Amino acid sequence: MAANDLPDLGVPTRLAARMSMAEQHAYLREKLGRRARPVLPNGPTRRGVLRGGGLLAAGAAALRADAGMLRGGVSTPGGSAALLPRTAVDGALVAPSGRHLAFGADPASQMRISWQVPLPVRRPYLRVGTAPWDLGGKVAAEVRALHTPALSSALPSVEQLYLHVGLEGLRPGTTYYYGVGHDGFDPAAPERSHTVDSFTTAPADGTRPFVFTAFGDQGVSPEARTAGRLLLDRDPAFHLHAGDICYADGTGHGEETDRYDARTWDRFLAQIEPVARRVPWMVTTGNHDMEAWYSPDGYGGQTARWSPPGDGPDPERAPGIYSFVYGNVGVVALDANDVSYEIPANRGCTGGTQTRWLERTLQRLRAHRGVDFVVVFFHHCAYSTATHGSDGGVRERWVALFERHHVDLVVNGHNHVYERTDPLRGGRPTRALRSGETTDPVADGTVYVTAGGGGRKLYDFRAPDSHEGQVRDRDSVPGIRWTGERSAEQDRVEWSRVRYTGFSFLAVESRPGPRPALSVTALAQSGRRIDHFAVRRR
Repeated sequence: MAANDLPDLGVPTRLAARMSMAEQHAYLREKLGRRARPVLPNGPTRRGVLRGGGLLAAGAAALRADAGMLRGGVSTPGGSAALLPRTAVDGALVAPSGRHLAFGADPASQMRISWQVPLPVRRPYLRVGTAPWDLGGKVAAEVRALHTPALSSALPSVEQLYLHVGLEGLRPGTTYYYGVGHDGFDPAAPERSHTVDSFTTAPADGTRPFVFTAFGDQGVSPEARTAGRLLLDRDPAFHLHAGDICYADGTGHGEETDRYDARTWDRFLAQIEPVARRVPWMVTTGNHDMEAWYSPDGYGGQTARWSPPGDGPDPERAPGIYSFVYGNVGVVALDANDVSYEIPANRGCTGGTQTRWLERTLQRLRAHRGVDFVVVFFHHCAYSTATHGSDGGVRERWVALFERHHVDLVVNGHNHVYERTDPLRGGRPTRALRSGETTDPVADGTVYVTAGGGGRKLYDFRAPDSHEGQVRDRDSVPGIRWTGERSAEQDRVEWSRVRYTGFSFLAVESRPGPRPALSVTALAQSGRRIDHFAVRRR
C-alpha cells in the first residue's frame, strides 16, 4: 500500500515517533470516533464498553448452564453469558471457527475455550464431557464484540465476535471432549460430530515427563502454517507464543504507513486452529500486538480475542502477564512493552506493578515444592545480536531478578531468527555451552533463547550462522543494545553461542526424577535439529 492511500486516517509518522500508546489511542478516537462509533445491537450492556475502546462485553444472561449435566463440576465464572444481536441469522448457516484453548490459573482443573462466529447467532454455548458421544449440558458463552473502523481508505470497517467459556472443577490428567455451538448448530448432533475436539488437563503432580513448544513472530504465511503443523509432531502439552502474534498492524509503531487490517486476526485464528483447538496456545504481547484504536494501552483487542490465566497484576489491563504451573515447570509470561527502551510506546504502562509482581511470582515458584524449573517468556530480547539487538530496558528491570531466582530458561521473540546464549550472570558468560552439553543454572547462570522464527520474514545477523552441522565459533561478535535515550549502542559480545537464520521452533522436554532435567531442542522447519542442550539441577 502506498503512503498516500492513508492521507488522514492513521497516526502521522512525525507524531507517532514521539507519542505513547495512550496518546495514539486518544488521537485515533478523536479523529475517527464520531464517524466510527460502534453500535450496541442490544442497547446498553452491564459492563458497557470496556476501557472506551470499542470492546463490548454484554452481561445479560442468555443461557444458563445445566450444572447437573456437567462432568467434573464444570461451570462458567458468574454463570452468565452475553446476548448477541436480536438480528441473528439462522444458526444452521453459521459455523464456529478459530477455536483456541488456554489454561486457567490451575492447568490441572481449569481450561478456557475461545472461538469466533462470522455473524450474530443466538445463545452460543459449549458442550463438554469425558466421551465424544456424551458431551453433557450446555455451558453459556461470554461474547466479546470488537468493532474496528475503516482505519484506511482501502479497508472496510470490521465487526468481530469472539466467544469464551471458562471451565473449572476439571479432573487432573483427564481427557475431555468438547464442541461449540449455538441455536441451530449443535455439536452433539450426529452430523456435527466432526466438529468435536478434545483437550487433556495437566497431571496432578510433577512426576510425568512432558513436552512443550515455543516460538514468536508467526504472522500469516505458508511458513507460519508449516510452523504450526510441525508442533503437533512433538505432541506438546502446551505452546508458548512469545508475542507479535498475527501482524494485523504491519509495522508495530502506529505510523502513517501502517496497514492495520483486523481481518488478519480471522485468518490467523483459522491458521492455528488445527493445533490450538487441542493444545493450549499461551500468548504474550509484542510490539505488533499494541493496537491503539481499541484502548489507551492498545490491549483492548487482545482482551477480546484471548483468555489467558488471569492471575497477573491486572488481567483487565495486562492480558499478557500471568503464570501457571504444569507438572514440575513454572511458566511466567511478561509484557516487555512495559519496559522496552527500543519501542517506548507503552513504557511504564503498568506503573511498576509488573516488575513487583514478577519478583513475588518468582519467589512463589521457587518455594513451590513441586516446581523444579522456571521458564520465563516475553517478546523483546534481553540478549540477541540480530536486527533488533538487545533491549536495555529488559536487562535493567528483569535480568537481576532472573539471576537471583535462578530462572532456568528465558524465551524471547522479536528478532526473526534463532539465537542461543551461553549461561549468563551479570551480563557475562560463565562458560561455553556448546550444542549437546548440560548446564546448571545455580552454578552457571541463565540461558536466553531467541525463538523468533515462527513464520514472519527473517532477519539477519552481523556474524556468520553457527549451529549444529555448521559450527563457526567466534570469541566475540558484533551486537547492539538499546538505551534509555532510545539510541542503539554498538557493542561486541562474547555470549552468542548458536545462531541460525531460518524458520524454527523450540521443543522442550521436562524429565522429572531425582535429577530433573529440561532437554531443549531447536528444530528447523525441515525437521533438522539445529541446537540442543540440557538444563539439569543437582
